[in-house]
Amino acid sequence: MKKFFISFILLFFSAAIGFAQTDSLINFSVQSKKIQDSIYEIKAVGKIKEGWHLYGINPSVKELESVKFSFDYENVKEINAPSFDRSPEIINDVIFKKVNVFTNTVAITQQIKINGFIPASLKGNISASLGKKDEFQQLSQQFSVSLEGGVVVSIDAQKIKSSAIDINNPLNDCGPKSSSRKTGFLSIFILGFLGGLIALLTPCVFPMIPVTVSFFTKRSQNHKQAIRNGALYGFFIFLIYVLASVPFHVLGNVQPEVFNNISTSSWLNIIFFIIFIVFAISFFGFFEITLPSGFANKADSKSGLTSVGGIFFMALTLAIVSFSCTGPILGSLLVGSLSGGAWQLTSGLAGFGLALALPFALFAIFPNWLHSLPKSGGWLDTVKKVLAFVEVALAFKFLSNADLVMHWGLIKRETFFALWILVGAGLTLYLFGILRLPHDYKGMKITNTRKFVGVLALLFTLYLIPGVTSTKYANLQLLSGFPPPLHYSIYGKNNVREKGLEANVVNDFDKALQMAKDQNKPLLIDFTGWACVNCRKMEENVWTNPDVSEYIKKNFILVSLYVDDKENLPIEKRFTYTTKDGNKKDITTIGDKWATFQAENFNQVTQPLYVILNDKQQLMNNPVGYTPDASEYKVWLVCGKDAFDKK
Repeated sequence: MKKFFISFILLFFSAAIGFAQTDSLINFSVQSKKIQDSIYEIKAVGKIKEGWHLYGINPSVKELESVKFSFDYENVKEINAPSFDRSPEIINDVIFKKVNVFTNTVAITQQIKINGFIPASLKGNISASLGKKDEFQQLSQQFSVSLEGGVVVSIDAQKIKSSAIDINNPLNDCGPKSSSRKTGFLSIFILGFLGGLIALLTPCVFPMIPVTVSFFTKRSQNHKQAIRNGALYGFFIFLIYVLASVPFHVLGNVQPEVFNNISTSSWLNIIFFIIFIVFAISFFGFFEITLPSGFANKADSKSGLTSVGGIFFMALTLAIVSFSCTGPILGSLLVGSLSGGAWQLTSGLAGFGLALALPFALFAIFPNWLHSLPKSGGWLDTVKKVLAFVEVALAFKFLSNADLVMHWGLIKRETFFALWILVGAGLTLYLFGILRLPHDYKGMKITNTRKFVGVLALLFTLYLIPGVTSTKYANLQLLSGFPPPLHYSIYGKNNVREKGLEANVVNDFDKALQMAKDQNKPLLIDFTGWACVNCRKMEENVWTNPDVSEYIKKNFILVSLYVDDKENLPIEKRFTYTTKDGNKKDITTIGDKWATFQAENFNQVTQPLYVILNDKQQLMNNPVGYTPDASEYKVWLVCGKDAFDKK
């Protein structure tokens, strides 16, 4: 496992470096030529760097991929294989032996047929392989080329920024301004702190407390120095976890909604699903996951009490060797806070680091407290295996996120609860000693504490059962927002949610705006997401409140815009948008359009966000975010409606 991990990292960085180098090895210029209606010839001409060669078509070498064109539009089909402007040279390659290659300047032609809409410009990618003696690099170059007779996307389809929306001057300066950002920092910090407390109870961390504190007290020259070293040690643990969020601040400068795109990526959620299952199997005791020992050895070799730097490396060693227990908890924190941005992630990691650091610092200051700590033993293994069941449950949440944003229909709400019921049943059987896992044995003593937790697990599992039904009890308040939405049901979309407020919801902004004009009502925009937990909480707890529900039905046109919807827009409605910051952004999916619409007009990228406009797209009052108090939300709605009535 360890060798696989190292190999994977080396391969990843080698590939990254390789892709960067290919820019200087060859750079294609691309042109197009119309052959006949809907048929075009794409020609790429490039000069190969001296000493290098580009591999041609080599069907006998299966592992060597030939030059390939790919296109961003699904209605584009290649007519035949790419052709070259001349015959290839045949060489005895160091890596692939006898192969066809091209040197100096090369021209590659690809004929395509476009069915249906022909865009004014076509985007695509050229992939190729290059070699030089025993060196090998892969090229991946994006391109954009104009098409003769292509149609420019209509101006109406490109409307993102509305000049009528003035975020700083609503018609009625009332209603509670969104405090979701402030409360988000605090809630993520608390969640991180709780995660750190859980990590303290794992076998990787808990035994380290008395060992490390005893090391400080015995090696320090006096009690004052022991306090200083212990406090520094705790501070450095805290600092290491905070510093781990720094790369995400750099990443966050790319696009404002980059974190939302990352957290709702179907492939990333699937990867996290796999990782969490692997972590769970490890927690069950089937194998151990550790970072390569070289990292820990290097950090440990520099640790000691001779300097502040030595104490820092002691803290770094703890963070590394405890990774097998803290990794899954940190992974949950990472994914849970990504959509809120880098500062929320920093807040969560700060809470985690603080919880992990406090015991080391406090026990160094008050070493007598060590006698009150419970002894390490089998209970730590129990904690670890309980966490394994939690990891399995969280893994299905990630898989559910991918399913929701891609509309696969694999994990409907009832399926999600059925999986969680199985996990809960397994946890209950384990805690009562009926289900045995590695390192467990028949007849082992089950403590009263373990039996008590087992009863809680059983009660929670029984609580989940109504979730698989189509009754009114299927809306489980304790888990509101976590499972798929009520209308994402195996019983059909009209099962539960459609009987309430959702019957009035539309998902097309232009259609909703026209309805607002026709019915002389204000427009209530709900910026939401398929994988947004707080959005589900609002829909299931606030929108179902009778006063709120009836008020919205009577007075508003409600439109829900999903910013993480990965469904492609029709080809004729895709375009490249220039943001107010001057950046170019491809609008290819429904989510791209509504996420950009939110960011450009309301300067926010978090969900949920609620906005009230009139039919002229003027802002009625201050937009609000997550507002779990139904009465407070109702006050905001009334505020916006009053502004509309006074216009």
